[in-house]
Amino acid sequence: MRRNGENAVTYAEAMTTKGRSEAAIRLGEGSGTAVRFTLLGPVEVSSNGEDLAPTAPKVLQLLAMLLSCPRQIVPTDAIIRELWASEPPRSVRKTLHIYIHHLRRSLDALGRPEGRESILVTKSPGYLLWIDPAQVDVTQFRALREQGRVQLRGKDYPAAADSLRSALELWAGPPLANVRCGPVLSAYALELREQRRSTQQLRIEAEINLGMAGELVGELRGLVAADPLDEGCTGQLIQVLHHCGRRSEAMAAYRELRTRLNRELGVEPCDELRQLHRDLLLNGENP
Repeated sequence: MRRNGENAVTYAEAMTTKGRSEAAIRLGEGSGTAVRFTLLGPVEVSSNGEDLAPTAPKVLQLLAMLLSCPRQIVPTDAIIRELWASEPPRSVRKTLHIYIHHLRRSLDALGRPEGRESILVTKSPGYLLWIDPAQVDVTQFRALREQGRVQLRGKDYPAAADSLRSALELWAGPPLANVRCGPVLSAYALELREQRRSTQQLRIEAEINLGMAGELVGELRGLVAADPLDEGCTGQLIQVLHHCGRRSEAMAAYRELRTRLNRELGVEPCDELRQLHRDLLLNGENP
């Protein structure tokens, strides 16, 4: 954990590092109030069960931008690009300072970190939120996801399934659901959606290894229906159908995917799927 006396890292450095789960700090002298920030769903600032996030769209967008890299500097130029894309107003920096002022006032109602005047800190070349990264749900999600990946590699399937389920339970809807995302946050939200998708597939892999194939058929059919070209989900559907003795349905799932890939993308299924298909044709052991 970074201490108050240590330098914050830059936004560019932050985007190349993974979050870590840390003990949440408390804001507000003597208040004992733990504050949580959410991005996996609507952007919220929760204190005692109340959402204290700003309601003005641009100020909320600014908050989301800073929460994407807690306790790390987000450059002013990146904020301007996010808030106004290629059409900033003539007095863009003055307008940004007004938004910063409103956000700082909103956050200061939560209290002040020890030894600092505000949660929202001005630090060249931009701004940062002086909060513990563990107070942001994305940090917790990524820590649980990585823990589950390690447990899955170690074949500790019960622990992996628990960790990955806990990671997915942090989601309350589409990321940044109440924010009008510009180019920077749109890319960030897409990254989060991809991480959720891969976490879901890892959780299903753990549960397949726990002998839960029959319970996963319906969920996987829904996932394949939502994205018929997703080879990972289709591969898992084929596996669980095969495990359940539903070989003809597994074959049909493979044929449907292959037809779609050929027709829409002009490609064949990946090597792993072709191997699954060969296993089905040979009617060998369960994959």
